[in-house]
Amino acid sequence: MIKILEKFGCTVHYNTEQTCCGQPAFNAGFWDESKAVCTKFFNDFKDAEFIVAPSASCVGFVRNYYGKIFDNSSVHNEIKALGAKTFEFTEFLLRVLNVKDTGATLNATATYHDSCAALRECHIKQGPRLLLEYVKGLKLTEMADNETCCGFGGTFAVKFPEISIGMGEQKVENAIATGAQYIISTDLSCLMHQQGYINGKGYGIKTMHIADVLASGW
Repeated sequence: MIKILEKFGCTVHYNTEQTCCGQPAFNAGFWDESKAVCTKFFNDFKDAEFIVAPSASCVGFVRNYYGKIFDNSSVHNEIKALGAKTFEFTEFLLRVLNVKDTGATLNATATYHDSCAALRECHIKQGPRLLLEYVKGLKLTEMADNETCCGFGGTFAVKFPEISIGMGEQKVENAIATGAQYIISTDLSCLMHQQGYINGKGYGIKTMHIADVLASGW
């Protein structure tokens, strides 16, 4: 991701002291603990011009839930500003940098997985597909039920492993049915979950984050 951003003129600062956005604790019901982590995130990134993440899950949480966590606090307005300048990687390329063609090449057939966070929290659907259309040699085929959850869901996979694995199975089998060599997505958590199922079955299909695809062949 940094490689691509720098190619298109961005000066990228990576804070090595950064930690989590706070979502896991929040989703598990530990709101006070989550707020402490969110406060660190706010302090780490409040002075940045833009915040770009290779994860729609994190971006969706900052945009949609930080306002609730810091409601009626002294930093409420600053939190709103933080959410407004936080972008998922592909939408930053398209909306801020106006980049469609990254100059990537990947001679393969792939299918795209809509992560729940990208689709439902950030309303991202066509953008990643548009970027993938410009990747030379890449053929994109749509899988059945492409808007269905893969079953990871953060702590959901821990609390309900059997259901989670069953959902992952459905997603991977649908991807394989397209003849794709790769499953591409904006969220590594989804890809990690699906790759775990793939490894367990010994399948040949592989998962690939869209940032890796858009930097391929340079």
